[in-house]
Amino acid sequence: MKIAYPEIQTCYDKIGLLEVKLLRGPAMVGILPQQQTQSLTEVAKELKLDFFLVSYSDLLGGSRAKLVPAAKIASVESAGACFAPFASNLGLGPDAHDIAAIPDPQSLIVLPWQPNVGWLASDVYLDGEPFVASPRIIFKQVLQQCEYLGYSYKTGVEAEFFLLKQTEQGYQIADTKDTSVRPCYDQLNLMRQFDLIATLVRYMEGLGWEPYQCDHEDANGQFELNWTYSDALTTADRHVFFKYMVKTLAEQQGLTATFMPKPFSHLTGNGGHLHMSLWSDGSNAFADADDEMGLSRIAYEFIGGIFAHARGLSALCSPTVTSYKRLGANTTASGSTWSPRYLSYGGNNRTHMIRIPEAGRFECRLVDGAANLYLAQAGLLAAGLAGMREHLSPGQRLDENMFVCGSEFPNLQTLPTNLLEALQGVEQDSLLKKTLGDLGTKTFLEFKYQEWDAYNAAVTPWEMQQYINC
Repeated sequence: MKIAYPEIQTCYDKIGLLEVKLLRGPAMVGILPQQQTQSLTEVAKELKLDFFLVSYSDLLGGSRAKLVPAAKIASVESAGACFAPFASNLGLGPDAHDIAAIPDPQSLIVLPWQPNVGWLASDVYLDGEPFVASPRIIFKQVLQQCEYLGYSYKTGVEAEFFLLKQTEQGYQIADTKDTSVRPCYDQLNLMRQFDLIATLVRYMEGLGWEPYQCDHEDANGQFELNWTYSDALTTADRHVFFKYMVKTLAEQQGLTATFMPKPFSHLTGNGGHLHMSLWSDGSNAFADADDEMGLSRIAYEFIGGIFAHARGLSALCSPTVTSYKRLGANTTASGSTWSPRYLSYGGNNRTHMIRIPEAGRFECRLVDGAANLYLAQAGLLAAGLAGMREHLSPGQRLDENMFVCGSEFPNLQTLPTNLLEALQGVEQDSLLKKTLGDLGTKTFLEFKYQEWDAYNAAVTPWEMQQYINC
């Protein structure tokens, strides 16, 4: 039943924030585009698949998988592929029972470069129940809440990456001719990577993703491919597969593809900008033709919710030490960082955290290439729905170059300047902690504090050069 906007508060009173009970298996309420009618065994016969790559994401965004012969997929489809949980980043000890990765048949992607293998995103179960610290499960919980309110969440991601080669001196830009100071949209640099880019586009077209443009980005050796938006779970699944596909094809050419947020101090970093909208009964609930920017009241309140939780969201959207060398960085060789510094929004203006490129959607530029898109989207959606529930205002729209004029607005909050501040933002945010759950929050923070401590313990070449004569 569709629930109209004025009834949202009543709905929250009924269900409580993030208290939707999970159902077993991939057929969780409302998150599948259609009912599964074929078994994976039947699919394997029809598509001539010999193997399935049963994959799941850990809390740090890493992909874990088992290769399952098609002849044995029936038992895995019902009971899952078993993994020792301590071996992946899910916060369980070596004494814990096996976890089971139960594949979602709707997520099936046939490997274009290995067409006898099918890739499947999976949900993690422990002792027969959804594992509450699994990123895909966490995201599904928030999606269920969204659907209960009468909405579907649709997103698209801009995935940026570098193509590098490893030398005795370390990682360097793969294309030695890609040296211009401002290489963004450079035609020669783009076309020298034509074989790889064109192969990726053909594969995505074959998969039905509808890629619509690709370009050389603002840094030397940096590229971006865009494909059409979809329901947010599909976008997250595809993002996981896209990173795997890009890295695999790059390796086949003797290169390294990296989505690292800031691989070079003097160059622009890798964003993973996320475009989003809410839909109801086939209509865009974020669109309003009477608004100057084409956004509805609930869209602005959704942005208000994101701003209210932005400091904690930074840890989910920009989750590494290096992320904060991208955010608010010093000017790069090209003359701009293209990364936000303030909690601000504007129209088609890339100096803001939130950009409104056209009516009915907006872009969050806080997300970077290292983000686990299940967790990032879970946090953004939970915050946005809270903004709708609480009727939060995003404040004044600013039509300024925030890289130049940001300091002229002293009341604007800034984003965290390092991972420690972002983690403290999570600890102080009851909504995000409830979104991640007790175990998810505890495990995520433990991993990330360990990362922060290890970073602080490392002595860098810069420090040696700066202080050797002390």
